[in-house]
Amino acid sequence: QVQVGESGGGLVQPGGSLRLSCEVSGFTLDDDGAIGWFRQGPGQEREVVGCISFADIMTYYADSAKGRFTIFKDNTKNTVYLQMTSLKDEDTAVYYCAFGDPPPSAWRHEAEYTFWGQGTQVTVSS
Repeated sequence: QVQVGESGGGLVQPGGSLRLSCEVSGFTLDDDGAIGWFRQGPGQEREVVGCISFADIMTYYADSAKGRFTIFKDNTKNTVYLQMTSLKDEDTAVYYCAFGDPPPSAWRHEAEYTFWGQGTQVTVSS
């Protein structure tokens, strides 16, 4: 039974850092597939943040995340991480991780991800 679940959200000041975790079960992080990170800000549609594919350990990032966010995985802990730095007010959102097997050209597409976590709230505020 495939499950994914996020943790690590909280309140952080602008310019601060936060690391989110996505713990998975029912598969391993060296199988085929990928974990995508998405977020939904207040009054906004959900948007992609980035993705890590397991087989080739490629990472992909939305423009809003490039240079500030890093996605990496620890196979021994069956956990994928989203390390966020230089956080801005506009990063405030519920962050989700999701498991799927998108082709490289489709990593941005929500429909490519089958299993979703419940989300964790990140609030950036002074």
